[in-house]
Amino acid sequence: MIRKITFIILLLSIITSIKAQSLALIREAKRFGYINTQGEEVIAPQFKHAKSFSEGYAAAFKDGKWGFINAEGKWVIEPQYDNVKSFNSGLALVFKNRVWHYINKKGEVLEIKTATDKFYDFNNGVAFIRTGKLVGLINPKGDVIVKPKYEIIRRFENGYAKILKNKKWGIINVKGEELVKPLYDKIGDYNKNKVTWGVLNKKTGLIKEGNFKALEGVSRIWDFTNKSEFTYAESKGKVGFINVDGEWVIAPQFKKAKAFNNGLAPVYNKGKWGYINTKGELTINCQFADAEVFSENGLAPVKKLKWGFINKNGAMVTQFKYEITPGLSFKKHIKGFINGLARVKINEKWGFIKEDGSLLGDKTYQNAELFVIIKE
Repeated sequence: MIRKITFIILLLSIITSIKAQSLALIREAKRFGYINTQGEEVIAPQFKHAKSFSEGYAAAFKDGKWGFINAEGKWVIEPQYDNVKSFNSGLALVFKNRVWHYINKKGEVLEIKTATDKFYDFNNGVAFIRTGKLVGLINPKGDVIVKPKYEIIRRFENGYAKILKNKKWGIINVKGEELVKPLYDKIGDYNKNKVTWGVLNKKTGLIKEGNFKALEGVSRIWDFTNKSEFTYAESKGKVGFINVDGEWVIAPQFKKAKAFNNGLAPVYNKGKWGYINTKGELTINCQFADAEVFSENGLAPVKKLKWGFINKNGAMVTQFKYEITPGLSFKKHIKGFINGLARVKINEKWGFIKEDGSLLGDKTYQNAELFVIIKE
């Protein structure tokens, strides 16, 4: 009985480990490989070119051709393509014999049931099709969801995309439904709050569930995030914070600001950055040359000559000795800690630091991209 329980616990731990596995693309000695979150080389640097994992597969280059590998470094689709995009929504865009095709994870070609002048990556379960100057959408089965009728469809984020029709902006979802009619001169990103900003007849305001409300005296509004009911807005040259109803919750008083996360937001006054709480109280004095939002672990990157990290009390947890960016392939991600690790540059090489400031694997690389969860 004890032996059986031990076996079950061991099996569950293995399954959990597999589900939680994350790998990061690294470059060393002009070759690409992958490390895990313990800093171990899971796939040794061996590829002339490679991309980060996406949906369990990574594009890799060998003998002049692209193919796809799995998390063990084994070829699941042999190198045979002149160019490839990463898998998304179960499909990847590949270029072979001077033609672009979509393939599934078996390497089978997807038949597109309509003509298109150009092929685009899948994202959020849809891909663009183009006829002349107009854009529409298809699903992963190759079926047309939206016939080409928009001048522009922006990249989908969180299931929503901005569209341009007759030189006016609106919002659609992945079903092609117009949640915000294309009426606006400018428009922001949509999120789970179903609220964004827009400019209509030279007035700036909020669009909530498709209805526009002009905000008197407001000249600019930044996008809401999925993690906050507040966003920052500008009035008469000063920045404050509004809620999803367009009410000022923190009066305009700052030169600059960034989004709230973990109860704090960076603000800029008199040439320096600090942090306020949701009541507008300055909890960390303005003293930094730059500052980013707090991560979920309660740490934030702050800059003097170089970057370091502070906790929510404003205490330094690392020295000011790093450069930080989200990475070449992850430009929209936050700078700082993600799942307990932060991508940093030190002594002209890239690596990851832990929350205690120690270097992951005690090693840096020519380049390192963010970690990607392989299996969920």
